[in-house]
Amino acid sequence: MDTIQRVAAAAEAHDGAAPLDEATWLALRHHPDSVRSWVRDDGFALLIGPDLSVVVDPAARGRGLGRSLVDEALPTTGEVRAWSHGDHPAAAALARSLGFERVRELWVMRRDMTVPLPAYDSERIRSYRPDDAGELVRVNAAAFAHHPEQGSMDAENLAERMGEPWFDPAGLLVATDGDRMLGFHWTKQHSAELGEVYVVGIDPAAQGRGLGKTLTLGGLHHLASRGVAEVLLYVESDNAPAVALYSGLGFGHAQPDTHVMYSRPR
Repeated sequence: MDTIQRVAAAAEAHDGAAPLDEATWLALRHHPDSVRSWVRDDGFALLIGPDLSVVVDPAARGRGLGRSLVDEALPTTGEVRAWSHGDHPAAAALARSLGFERVRELWVMRRDMTVPLPAYDSERIRSYRPDDAGELVRVNAAAFAHHPEQGSMDAENLAERMGEPWFDPAGLLVATDGDRMLGFHWTKQHSAELGEVYVVGIDPAAQGRGLGKTLTLGGLHHLASRGVAEVLLYVESDNAPAVALYSGLGFGHAQPDTHVMYSRPR
């Protein structure tokens, strides 16, 4: 684990993007038996189900270590998925050589919080309470039924995320109708300067009421009250309604802030 943390930190400092996502770190910490690993002094490969991660220390790149790790870790059959966080050219070249296809683009959009925020209807939302957990899992599953990562969150995974040092129940906002949750906005504060629109989920049965915009603004106002200078979010590049909503709220996307998923078909 120490080598993985050290190499990942070196790669992030050099590339400007974290090479492992939150789901991978949660699996390493809470479900190590689910992770197959190949670790060298200057790099590593991880395989979690069909998801492959390969990271090489910048000081050791250009020597074939990445390809060697892929050759060891890559299953001979079955679907395999791999993210290139930051759309690294070397990852693109390696993916092409192995017959992987570019199948998804995830954008990072950012907002300067010195720009004033629009007002919102604060009476429609409140902060999370512990007895909201079941409804939160239900709404999340319905809202992200076709999302390969977020939609799989269950009660155990929810508890793991809420056990992270950054979790603040005041930053998890929900909209309800009686005992039924209509939607939620989970914010994350990475540092004193940086916040995140972590997850916005709306029950499909409650769509069309403007809750997405209201909850997003509520979360942004919460982060603004904490004094952050910038807020980021992740959104699928082909989710036109979401991109339009966030753009209208002052978020922008720059090309380096792009993460790419490659897939090898079955």
